[in-house]
Amino acid sequence: MISHVTINQRDIAYDARAQQAALSVTVHHRDGGTEPSLLVMDPGQVELYAIQLDRAIARRKSAQEDAAR
Repeated sequence: MISHVTINQRDIAYDARAQQAALSVTVHHRDGGTEPSLLVMDPGQVELYAIQLDRAIARRKSAQEDAAR
């Protein structure tokens, strides 16, 4: 059973022919095992996650600024 997935520190790959982006990830199992995999996204998913990540980055920055006050 899978416990979680982490993103590897590698550049995202884009296949223009397939119109897909692929992000290298590691799948972590509850028994402690791991295995490499890919998160494959279509253009709409890439755009959605870009928006969501921008929001998360802005919230983190705002929280850090609030904490510094």
